[in-house]
Amino acid sequence: DAFIAQGHEAISCDMLPTEAPGPHLQGDCLSFDWSRYDLVVCHPPCTHLCVSGTRWFKNKVAEQAEALEFVRALLALPVPRIALENPISVISSKIRKPDQIIQPWQFGHGEVKATCLWLKGLPKLTPSDVVDGRNPRVARMPPSPTRWKERSRTFSGIAKTMAVQWGNLA
Repeated sequence: DAFIAQGHEAISCDMLPTEAPGPHLQGDCLSFDWSRYDLVVCHPPCTHLCVSGTRWFKNKVAEQAEALEFVRALLALPVPRIALENPISVISSKIRKPDQIIQPWQFGHGEVKATCLWLKGLPKLTPSDVVDGRNPRVARMPPSPTRWKERSRTFSGIAKTMAVQWGNLA
């Protein structure tokens, strides 16, 4: 999915229904008209990309190739500023290394979850609220029907820092 910002306008363009009120488009973000936007933050599904699933890679070669093509398409969107967010993944070896790796504890959450950022036209994020604690809560989540969704959430402190530091770039 992608979060799109233009000045003070924000739109969520997702493959899944929204959980929050506000402008929301659901559907294929690659067919969206990007011409009026100057910033997009992309959160492509990591299911077939993240190294935590390495043991399954041999069984999903086609799915991983499709996921990598989606990442390439997002990075090539006709938008001057792009951030693509994903955990440690094969994007680093198959496309390019991330520009930055951040942790939730740098943005107000006492947890660890290495998050990679591939940037185009954007500066690296500056940690905004370094806190104590290095709890691997996300990695230790027990199995459940919603585990995938809970593990994929962007921490609110990171999202807020993106909005503050990137939202008013000239």
